[in-house]
Amino acid sequence: MNARISPPPTLRAVRMRLHAQHQPIAVMRTDCHVCHSEGLSPRSQVLVIAGERQVQALLYQIDSDLLSPGQVALSEAAWHALDIQEGAQVQVRHAPILRSLAGIRRRIHGQRLSAQDLDAIVRDVVAGRYTDVALSAFLTATAALPLDTEETVHLTRAMIDVGERLSWDAPVVVDKHCVGGLPGNRTTPLVVAIAAANGLIMPKTSSRAITSPAGTADTMETLAPVNLDLDTMRRVVETEGGCLAWGGTMALSPADDLFVRVERELDIDTEGQLIASVLSKKIAAGATHAVIDIPVGPTAKVRSHDAAHLLAQRLSETAAHFGLALRCLFTDGTQPVGRGIGPALEAMDVLAVLKHDPGAPQDLLDRAVLVAGAVLELGGAAAAGDGTRLALDTIASGRAWDKFQRICNAQGGLREPPRAAFIEPILAPHSGRVVHIDNRKLSRLAKLAGAPESPAAGVHLQVRLGDEIAKDQPMLFLHAQTRGELAYALEFSREAESLILVGS
Repeated sequence: MNARISPPPTLRAVRMRLHAQHQPIAVMRTDCHVCHSEGLSPRSQVLVIAGERQVQALLYQIDSDLLSPGQVALSEAAWHALDIQEGAQVQVRHAPILRSLAGIRRRIHGQRLSAQDLDAIVRDVVAGRYTDVALSAFLTATAALPLDTEETVHLTRAMIDVGERLSWDAPVVVDKHCVGGLPGNRTTPLVVAIAAANGLIMPKTSSRAITSPAGTADTMETLAPVNLDLDTMRRVVETEGGCLAWGGTMALSPADDLFVRVERELDIDTEGQLIASVLSKKIAAGATHAVIDIPVGPTAKVRSHDAAHLLAQRLSETAAHFGLALRCLFTDGTQPVGRGIGPALEAMDVLAVLKHDPGAPQDLLDRAVLVAGAVLELGGAAAAGDGTRLALDTIASGRAWDKFQRICNAQGGLREPPRAAFIEPILAPHSGRVVHIDNRKLSRLAKLAGAPESPAAGVHLQVRLGDEIAKDQPMLFLHAQTRGELAYALEFSREAESLILVGS
């Protein structure tokens, strides 16, 4: 007589409504029969299964009556991954052993990673199988011994292959990217409008802020809908030649945001990872030609011209492996661009430039036409050396503003950016000349004021390097939606040294 095999034990799912960003979390009682039978301990990785769906989660245990022994509480990330209803029956078991970790262990000991190694690592990362500890080990191992050109190419390809890849019915599809580190550098909406107005195809997907006061998608969302599905995106591009969409809905290079989040927590930013991050998103979006803006400055991401030239060389070498035509620009990274830092304030700068307002920030206009000019030349819409002039004419004639309105309306309608409830000046401590502006501290100040979660929050600059300023003259205005955030930001501004340094 055959022994009867018992079905695996199940638990009733409880929605915890815990928001832990990306992290799937499961909570169970210490006396839960599944914890005992599976030998599950706190902070172990578990596999939660609901029908055909499964998610790997971090386990916590409690000794209280908040849960019954037959329940498992799930965070929002886990709940959405499983797509279940309250009370659904789920299985919880040990997570499978990850073979890709062997590659990371070899890398820690100085061995290079193969294409197969990196493909396995990236697939496990995107599947949610890596803890932050494992992710940190991978990123640290590739920082201590930097990725070589071959590994960078393999990582770029793995990041492309694991996500969606868009294709367009056009021989030339242009794109642009800024490597970052410069607050207010919101040239993308201007470049897209200029490129599309001159007949180029530019289906721009952009990111939201991870640790900055605003990403391009955050700024654009104050002006028009950006959560476009692929069908809507294609319709907008087909009718207007360009779009300004959030890339998160497209699942383009989905490993990138996971890598970047942990890199920022570790405060490491390795060249190989940066190259793979930038190029995987351009290639996955279907670009054939791209311009990369590399700001250089003491508080920018790239600190020296030697480092900028080395980065440009490696970007170009890697891009060539994928047939992507690339042009790199070296720009001023010594101070923020425009006046606004924060989604709505940056959007107002963009609108001022597009409308050709007399008071529009000149530096944002200059940088936008420089980048757009390079895009026009690279994409064949302007002769060599004539791109900047054509870009400037496209702004001055109103053609860029008209195209921008048409793109926004095609995406769901142009709207007015919100305005902050509380505005407070930060005054100059004495008379003198502005000799230093700290990009990183200004970004921190804008975030403490509430950006980007409160779109109207941020910093509005009143001075630039070299300006003469009188004692008690406003250097900047803080914008906040709540008194608490305003007070918190004001306290930071009083404690921060060299936020804006005024020389005597």
